[in-house]
Amino acid sequence: MGKRDELIAKYADDLQNKCGMTPDMDLLTKVTIGCGPAIYNADASTVAGSQPSELETVKTNFLMKKLGLADSPALMEAIEAVLETYGKSERNKYRVVVYYMLTKHFGKESVYA
Repeated sequence: MGKRDELIAKYADDLQNKCGMTPDMDLLTKVTIGCGPAIYNADASTVAGSQPSELETVKTNFLMKKLGLADSPALMEAIEAVLETYGKSERNKYRVVVYYMLTKHFGKESVYA
């Protein structure tokens, strides 16, 4: 099993055990690939949920640029809801898991089709 496959398994485990959802493995794989080399960098592979600048980056670079959503308060509300689902006390919030849940939240799976 390659490094990426190991990470995808770890993300799937987080979705199941920490977020209480059954992952769509095809979509999860595509979101993982979409994150590129960032998944191999300890700092870039996680989302710092307590840093406003980090949340702003997720909103701008992922929700608006990647998913093509218009800027609105609903975007930050969705990020907060996803982080709440992941667990505020969870130290390692993987970027792929957060992006996956946001993609599902907004019904934007077609972006990865």
